[in-house]
Amino acid sequence: MSLTANNLPQHPPTDPAAVPVPVPVPVPGPGPQARPRPEPERLARAALSRLGEPGDATLGRWLARLDALDVVRAIRGDAPAEQLGVDSARLAAFRARAVDLDPVADLERVRAVGGRFIIPGDTEWPSQLDDLGEGRPTGLWVVGTGSLRLLALRSVAVVGARACTAYGAHVAGDLAAQLAERGWVVVSGGAYGIDAAAHRGALAVGGPTVGVLACGVDVAYPRGNTALIRRIAEQGLLLSELPPGEHPTRFRFVLRNRVIAALTRGTVVVEAALRSGALSTARRARDLNRHTMGVPGPVTSELSAGVHALIRSGAAAVVTDAAEVAELIGAIGEDLAPQRSGPVLPRDLLEPEAARVLEAVPATAEGAPVERLARQSGLPPDEVLQRLYELGSLGHVERHGAHWRLMRRR
Repeated sequence: MSLTANNLPQHPPTDPAAVPVPVPVPVPGPGPQARPRPEPERLARAALSRLGEPGDATLGRWLARLDALDVVRAIRGDAPAEQLGVDSARLAAFRARAVDLDPVADLERVRAVGGRFIIPGDTEWPSQLDDLGEGRPTGLWVVGTGSLRLLALRSVAVVGARACTAYGAHVAGDLAAQLAERGWVVVSGGAYGIDAAAHRGALAVGGPTVGVLACGVDVAYPRGNTALIRRIAEQGLLLSELPPGEHPTRFRFVLRNRVIAALTRGTVVVEAALRSGALSTARRARDLNRHTMGVPGPVTSELSAGVHALIRSGAAAVVTDAAEVAELIGAIGEDLAPQRSGPVLPRDLLEPEAARVLEAVPATAEGAPVERLARQSGLPPDEVLQRLYELGSLGHVERHGAHWRLMRRR
């Protein structure tokens, strides 16, 4: 039997024991010390964010049909695994972790660093995360002053290799700065390499940037990016599915990438080897019908091999600057990139007959007579002479007695 509201342990709504997670009691006395009681759904989702790993499909299936509070009740109850639609080992693991849950403490801890916990239904919740289906985050722990929903409406992910080259760091920084100047919010993972270069590029021009972490928002990881992570929180947002105090694992980095892909309108990969976490972000973006883009690099660089394979397979479009990125992910007809062309030379503007005569004129000092130029250009002598005077007035040729030669450039 699957998990449903009808087969859960029932409690009277007025019974305090009906709430399976601790509920804080407001501090006695008047004044700003008294805190409002967190609503049960937020408390329950905070508990679930610690109970399961990000993107847990089992929790996702339950939350698709039930309130988070009912899910917590079911896990903490004594219903058999078959009744809840999960194998016994998995349910035992959930119940073992549920013993130490303290969502009130987690909410206080994130509040202490100036953060908050947002859940589906909040005005700040970005609805594009719903595209993840059963893998949608239970909630997001956020630090920063901006609205995640508003920042995500016009956002683009810039990701890539951690051990990037100087070329990759330069391209990522310039690209992020250009995007920020165009009003786009740059989203990345806060890691070394391309991630850090993208965040710094946006911050350098005063643009907001969002860091999606694979650890708690109160944990600075990697340590070498502590100052950068602090700046992101001040000028943009830090967010994570993991509750405060949680540390990253390799698996959590991969799971984090799906949030980056879903949150943004497109993903740009700048340098990635054939085995790279950045490619998983690109594949997620493609599967979610987001724009996927790649910046080409040297064909001799292993750190660009993954990007080139992505482009060659047709899974990503080639981009080289912010204008091309904005054309793909921006509004139709409003964010068009300028038409690219080489420099226009004076002889490019000549009429075809004049260009033929100019090609026939030698660069030697003695030049050539009109008759020879007529034979070489295939035009009548009278027309050749007319074209020669035109070319002379434009500064292309000069007369030397009865001969014509190319103008000598000083």
